[in-house]
Amino acid sequence: MKSIAQLMSALAPNEGINPTALQGVHIFRSSQYGARGPMCYYQGVLIVGQGKKRVYLDNEVFDYDPQNSLVMTVPVPVECETFASVEEPVLVLVIDIDLKLLDELTRVMDAHDQQPTELGESHLPGYFIAQNNQQMESCVIRLLQALLSPLEAQALGGSFLHELLYRLLMLPNAAPLYALALSHTRLSRIDKALSFIHQHYADSIEVEQLASLVNMSTSAFHRGFKEVTASSPIQYVKKIRLNKAKELLQQHGAKAKEAALAVGYESPAQFSREFKRYFKQSPGECIRR
Repeated sequence: MKSIAQLMSALAPNEGINPTALQGVHIFRSSQYGARGPMCYYQGVLIVGQGKKRVYLDNEVFDYDPQNSLVMTVPVPVECETFASVEEPVLVLVIDIDLKLLDELTRVMDAHDQQPTELGESHLPGYFIAQNNQQMESCVIRLLQALLSPLEAQALGGSFLHELLYRLLMLPNAAPLYALALSHTRLSRIDKALSFIHQHYADSIEVEQLASLVNMSTSAFHRGFKEVTASSPIQYVKKIRLNKAKELLQQHGAKAKEAALAVGYESPAQFSREFKRYFKQSPGECIRR
C-alpha cells in the first residue's frame, strides 16, 4: 500500500496549490525552505504527508507535521515557516470545513452525549493541533486513493470527508471545532464577525459595529476576539487587508496604488509603509520577487 506521502506526491505534481477531483480539497507542495513570514490561514484542516510547517501566533509556537494536523476553525493571520527541500518537499492536504456537515455531526454527537468536556469553557482559540491516530490515517489514505480516480472521488470522497470530520470531533481537544457549529458559543459569534470582515475588509470597519453585529458588548467582544484570533480587531483587519493586497500584487498583476485602493487604503504612502513593516519588503520588491 502506498504511503500518505506517496499518494499526496502523485496528486500534487506542481509547486503550490494543486486542485483535486473534490471541491474544497487541495494539496499544497513546496520543494524549498520558506523563511518565517506573514500569511493568512483560512478555515480548514491541514494534514501533512511529508515535511513540516511551523506556526508563530502571538506568543505561541507550534508545529504541524505527519504526526500532528492543524485545524483552523476560523481564518487567522499568522507567521509561518516551511521546512522542505527538493529531496523531501512538504506535502499538505488542505480540506475546507463543511459547516453544514459539521452541524449534522454535532447534532448526532449531542444525541449520544458526546460533547467535548472543554466545550463549556468560554476561552477557546480558533485553532487546535490534532494528534493523528490510526483511524484518521486510515481514513486519509482511503480519501487520497479515491482522489486518484475522478469516479471514485465523486462516488466515495464525500463519505471519507464525513468520516474524517467525525474522527476530528472525537479527539479530546476538539472543542473549538465543535463550538463552531453552535450559535451560542463565543467562538461561533466571533466567526460571524470574521465572515463580515472578510466580506467588507475594504470598507471602514468599527469595533462597535462588529460587537453589535454579534450581540456582544464592545469590551467582551474585544476580549473574545483576541482569545480566538490572537489579534485585536483593528490589528486583524489591517493584516487581512495587507494579505489581500499581497495576493493582488503577486497573483493578479496589480500595481501598488491599485492594490492599496482595492483593500481600503486611502493613502498609498501609508499602505507602502505598513506593507513594508509587515512583510519586510516594499510592494515593488514583492512584485519583482
